[in-house]
Amino acid sequence: MTITLKPLREQTIVVTGATSGIGLSIAAMAAGRGARVVLVARSEDDLKKVRAGIEEAGGRADHIVADTGRREDMRRVVETTVDRFGGFDTWVNNAGVGAYATLCEMSDEDHEQIFRTNYWGVVYGSTEALRHLRRRGGALVNIGSIASDIPTPILGAYAASKHAVKGFTNSLRLELQQEEAPVSVTLIKPSGIDTPFPDHAANRMEEGASLPPPVYHPDEVAKAVLRAAEVPMREVVIGGAGAMQTAMFGVLPALTERIIRTMFYNTAMDPEKAPKRGEDGFSEPGEGGHQLGSDDTWRRGTSLYTAARLNPGVTAGLAAAAGAAALAAVAARRR
Repeated sequence: MTITLKPLREQTIVVTGATSGIGLSIAAMAAGRGARVVLVARSEDDLKKVRAGIEEAGGRADHIVADTGRREDMRRVVETTVDRFGGFDTWVNNAGVGAYATLCEMSDEDHEQIFRTNYWGVVYGSTEALRHLRRRGGALVNIGSIASDIPTPILGAYAASKHAVKGFTNSLRLELQQEEAPVSVTLIKPSGIDTPFPDHAANRMEEGASLPPPVYHPDEVAKAVLRAAEVPMREVVIGGAGAMQTAMFGVLPALTERIIRTMFYNTAMDPEKAPKRGEDGFSEPGEGGHQLGSDDTWRRGTSLYTAARLNPGVTAGLAAAAGAAALAAVAARRR
């Protein structure tokens, strides 16, 4: 079955976790390209702040206070959006939390909170959104992680939740294909992204939390999400570094594990930074409105790998042009 998706300027897009990091980038970029955006998060103050910023820039936005870890909240988001705008065309499950802790030292409560948001939030958001998308048609986009393909020490519960998101999303896609539902299902797997994640995550370690380098700008994820909102795509990895790590793990798992272990234990914890002890951003709403993290030392503004994945025709054209130029140069030397 051929799935046809609307141009962004004709869409209403729902984004969970929309008040910071990747979610904020998705919402702002979508509104900038003409879509109406429905912002979903736990803090009304932050939602109002982000909405005001989008509207001041000329975009269209609305907001709904909700906790993605509660099915009744996700059902209310669907019903409210349908009541206000007649429906939606793309639903993005982006909300996520993490905790810096070894798995043996992590409490059951922390483990459950991570799965409640990261996994059950995707399950509730997807299944409730599909009650509408099955009839209307559209795109379902789930934000996973390269942590679903490689081991991730210190953030092990986060990695486990992203493994679950990957399994759920890929299985859901096949079930919708079998029933010929007019819905595109895309899994986006970012590498390290420069967001306030370390500041929002719980930290049960003795050092401050950090993101292992390299990290990419969250706009790189937003570009992929908005591409998937217009063109059916199965899966997109954000960042060449992440693509290389997952490819290496498939071929040389033992070596890759040693590299990852060394990288994480040397860079994920910062002994010069005081550890966060509050629950804001984890089990409680955190300070929103911030797209980027506090340290841009290792940030990469763009990813050529991701650009090639999102625009294969352009990439092929450039490669062909480069090849033609090389042949012309060789011919000129011979003459």
